[in-house]
Amino acid sequence: MPSRLIINADDFGLTHGVNRAIAELHEAKVLTSTTLMATGAAFDDAVRIALAHPTLGVGCHVVLTDGIPASPPQNIPTLLGPDGRSFRPSLLDFIQALLRGKISQDDIEREALAQIQKLQSAGINITHLDTHKHTHLFPAVTRPLLQVAERCSIGAIRQPFEQSWSLGLGHGGMIRRLQVHAVSRLQRGFENLSQIRNAHVLTTDGTIGISATGNLYNKTLREILHALPTEGTFELCCHPGYNDSDLDQITTRLRTHRDVERTSLLAEIPAMALQRNAPQLIHYGELGAHAVVQETNQVMNES
Repeated sequence: MPSRLIINADDFGLTHGVNRAIAELHEAKVLTSTTLMATGAAFDDAVRIALAHPTLGVGCHVVLTDGIPASPPQNIPTLLGPDGRSFRPSLLDFIQALLRGKISQDDIEREALAQIQKLQSAGINITHLDTHKHTHLFPAVTRPLLQVAERCSIGAIRQPFEQSWSLGLGHGGMIRRLQVHAVSRLQRGFENLSQIRNAHVLTTDGTIGISATGNLYNKTLREILHALPTEGTFELCCHPGYNDSDLDQITTRLRTHRDVERTSLLAEIPAMALQRNAPQLIHYGELGAHAVVQETNQVMNES
């Protein structure tokens, strides 16, 4: 059985241009999955697109920094920044507060639940969870997310760690690669969380493209896909979009590169599909079906 690849676009709902790119890429069969921001400026437009594309897997892109909450501010005080209404705008500030024990896991659970319920109330069948800026690299974030996933019958979560073979390709800037390597020591703790270890909440064998964020040009994507193992299930994390006037109103480091990623996917995924033993393209909602097939095959082989 060939490897399987989830191609997931983050930031669904951020702008109409990001939404349009995600719809076009899915229609072109080069994008299988996306994660929706519950308080994104173009949330309603994203919901409309999701409901019109039932083969597109849609997860919840849980935002805990650099955004606005779905909960009443008084319900999540430890997550808020200086203005008392929005999240901490800096990822570094969030991490420092988290490591100092200043962020309540109960507040994380309440806010994640509010974001998930907003998607579900809009008719979205949530395939999985991930987080804006990969904040669930840290166990203090992952634990409440897994609790909410079980409570809401969400079957999967992003494995937020770059694979060593992918990191070894040397894509992205040196600082970015050092950061990705530094947090890899947290991977064992993630895998040992009971919901992950017991497969109550499914995940992949790893995520690729994290260190290449902002550098996912055609050549970079081609090299990543060429190095993809012939066995296992992986997620390619990407951020396609259109660099338009709506994006000018948003705080994001990814501007012109959203166009780059969009065109790279359109060029390289069809080329990959023509190769021998090309990976099977799936979304997170199909992980469970694969687990059933594996278990059935194992039983038959042992009979």
